[in-house]
Amino acid sequence: MSEESSIVLAGGGTAGHVNPLLSIASSIRRLEPKASISVIGTEVGLERQLVPAAGFDMDTIEKVPFPRSINRAAFAFPARWIREVNKVKTILTERHADVLVGVGGYASAPAYYAAHKLGIPIVIHEQNARAGMANKLGARWAQFIGMVYENTGLKAPSGTVIERVGLPLRPAIADVARSMERNRAQARRQGAERLGLDPSRPILLVTGGSLGAQSLNVAVANAAGELLSHAQVIHLTGKGKMGQVRQLVTASAGESVLSGIGSDQRGKGDYHAAEYLERIDQAFACADLVICRSGAGTVAEIAALGLPAVYVPLPIGNGEQRFNAEPVVEAGGGFLVPDDRFTDEWVTGHVPQLLADGDRLAQVARAAWGYGIRDAAQTMASRVLDIAGKARR
Repeated sequence: MSEESSIVLAGGGTAGHVNPLLSIASSIRRLEPKASISVIGTEVGLERQLVPAAGFDMDTIEKVPFPRSINRAAFAFPARWIREVNKVKTILTERHADVLVGVGGYASAPAYYAAHKLGIPIVIHEQNARAGMANKLGARWAQFIGMVYENTGLKAPSGTVIERVGLPLRPAIADVARSMERNRAQARRQGAERLGLDPSRPILLVTGGSLGAQSLNVAVANAAGELLSHAQVIHLTGKGKMGQVRQLVTASAGESVLSGIGSDQRGKGDYHAAEYLERIDQAFACADLVICRSGAGTVAEIAALGLPAVYVPLPIGNGEQRFNAEPVVEAGGGFLVPDDRFTDEWVTGHVPQLLADGDRLAQVARAAWGYGIRDAAQTMASRVLDIAGKARR
């Protein structure tokens, strides 16, 4: 490829969109250092901070959500849509874009339409088991679609190449995956020691994401006494939820079992609780079992690392989180428990048995590793560069 080749990526809003976008962009940079790489996003999404911090140029457009009901915003939508599409056309033209890469989110939809109108090839990455509206639009004109899951509902022209490539992993998760592939026992030991846990004993990781999950917090904290007879616990409660978890753990097992997370916490208590852990990759590295929600990114990362997991889908919407977890569970790489069944009785009746059965956990871990994909970012970058190269010929 020549020095003038230009790749424009579009999407964002949430970390679930921004992180894969940045992983793809970083892999493109590694494979083709001379390529021009820029991002189209909105002023209000996480991309506004994360993209410049990663060293990529960014152009912004206004957020234009598709109307879902007849209201004032619906009547204003056509004019706003045309304005932002025209803005994207200008960006793509000034950037001399050879290919547009979309990951979904508010910025993707007008970018797809603008690229189509300009005759610029479109590449899409879809991370969810059920595709969103923006990627459903872009799929009409895409040359290549990379997916985390099969059967996403995307409908594309007959010539479109569709491939299950996996989730482009965050750099820290990708590093852990490589460490685990080289020497899983060593990676586990290092992760445990850095977080203040004993690597010779079982470790249970509980996380409901940055905001936490009320049902997971309550069920696990109420079962603390029984769990601590079998394992150490890392419990990431989510923002503002530490107080309740501490109260429930204290009632179940006593205040003395509680400690924080870090190398200085070893021996201070086996229930290691924090609202959030910046280096969750270290917790993944040492966990024998994970209890978590089943957001698309969570499931893909845990499967890529070959971690046995109890997935408790968030009980809202059209069951999207259940769809995310079902494929890896069906492959033998995890367990699926409805939110209304995930109680402290369920925890005490199942989790200690799982933690005590090393052979079964190893079998589930192998199935998860076999289902997971660890080179998605490189695959997407290669496909993008191939299409960009053909566009310039």
